[in-house]
Amino acid sequence: MNDKQLFVKMALDTWNERINATSKLVDELSDEQLMNEVASGRNRGIYLVGHLAVVHDMMLPLLHFQEMLHPEMKPPFIDAADKTVELPPVQQVRQYWKAVHDTLMGHMTALPAEEWFTRHASISEEDFAKEPHRNRLNLLMNRTNHLSYHRGQLALLAGM
Repeated sequence: MNDKQLFVKMALDTWNERINATSKLVDELSDEQLMNEVASGRNRGIYLVGHLAVVHDMMLPLLHFQEMLHPEMKPPFIDAADKTVELPPVQQVRQYWKAVHDTLMGHMTALPAEEWFTRHASISEEDFAKEPHRNRLNLLMNRTNHLSYHRGQLALLAGM
């Protein structure tokens, strides 16, 4: 295994561990718990799960895999704040979460290690030439950190 393959394996293993832990938590939380705010005046669990699913759905085109599965989910979970628009039912958000991650993992595991070090869709070729660290693997690492942050918020719902 060369260095690039090792780095990719480490990043994908971390992503998988975080996705699996978050999926387990989402499965264990009741629909009622997901409708609670994680803290007074903060986002509800349903909004956080939907937000994460959309951010991960948006990774599909960013990583040059395919178009988003459900672009219609972007307005309520990215463009609007929680409690300002009507959200889809909890069960639909749960299904969306699973579909996005199944699709994303299929693409991620098939991508050769070398390809993880190429540019993602939100950086121009010119900028990438100057900043090659802004690659697909870097995007994955950024999104893993984002996932971990919101998973911590969701964990607060388990005691409610």
